Amino acid sequence: MKKSAMGHKIASREEWLVARTELLEAEKALTRRSDELAKQRQELPWVRVDKDYRFETDEGKASLAGLFRGRSQLLIYHFMFGPDYTAGCPSCSAIADGFDGFAVHLANHDVTLGAVSRAPLAKLQAYKRRMGWSFPWASSFDSDFNYDFQVSHTPEQQESGALEYNFRVTDFRPSLEAGKKEGFLQEIASSTGTDWATYRKESPGMSAFVLEDGIVYHTYSAYARGLDGLWGMYQWLDRAPRGRNEEEEGLWWRRHDEYGTLSENADSCCHVAEKQT
Repeated sequence: MKKSAMGHKIASREEWLVARTELLEAEKALTRRSDELAKQRQELPWVRVDKDYRFETDEGKASLAGLFRGRSQLLIYHFMFGPDYTAGCPSCSAIADGFDGFAVHLANHDVTLGAVSRAPLAKLQAYKRRMGWSFPWASSFDSDFNYDFQVSHTPEQQESGALEYNFRVTDFRPSLEAGKKEGFLQEIASSTGTDWATYRKESPGMSAFVLEDGIVYHTYSAYARGLDGLWGMYQWLDRAPRGRNEEEEGLWWRRHDEYGTLSENADSCCHVAEKQT
C-alpha cells in the first residue's frame, strides 16, 4: 500500500470504504455506550444543598437558587479565574467560546448555562467584554462554593499531598515543582498574569443542579478529562486528519483575540509540517 510524504497509508476508494465501515461499527458501539452513560448520569441520586451560598452577578447579589434564572435546571462551568488572575485560563476560555451558542437553546429547554469563578465580579465583567461573551458569569469571591466543589484549593491543601479533586485524593506537589521550571506550564500561568502555584489554586470542572419545590439539589459534577466532551474544538479536531496533533510541546491554542493573522498562522503550520517530514 502506498504512503503519503508524511507516512500515512494511501488507499483506493474501495479499500477506504472497507476500513471506514469497520470503524463505523466501533463508532456505533461507542454511541450506544455513551447513551447508556448519559442515562446513568441522570439516574444518580440528588444531594440537597443546604449551605446558603452567595454570589455577585450582573443583576446584584444572588443565591444559588437565583442563578437558575427562573428555570428548573442549572449547569455551571467552574471557570478558572482566581482573584489574582489578570485574565481567564486560556483552556477555559476556549471551552467558553461555545457557551453563547449553546445557552440560547438550553434556556429554551428549561436549562440555564453559566459560569462561576472566584475573581471579583468587576474582573469577570471586564474579561467578558474583552471576549465578547454574553452568558451569565457569577463571582463566588466571598463564598465557600468553589472550595466545597473542589475547584479551588488553599496553599495548605496544595502542599499537603492529599488534596481532593476529581473524586480522589491527589498530590499536587509534583505539579507545583514542575511548574517552577521554564516551559509549557509557566507559559499557561503567565498568560493569566500569575505564577504556576497561584494559577493552580484553581481547577476546572462543571456541576449540575436542579430546583424542585424551592430546594436546590446537586446532581452531577465532572472534572479534568471529564470535561473533554464540553470542549467543542476537540470534538472537531478528533475528526480532523491529524487529530489533536499535540505531540509538539507548547501552548498551541490561544484566546480567540490573541491569534495572529491568517498568513502568520499559515506560516506557522508550514513550519510544523516541515519539522514532521
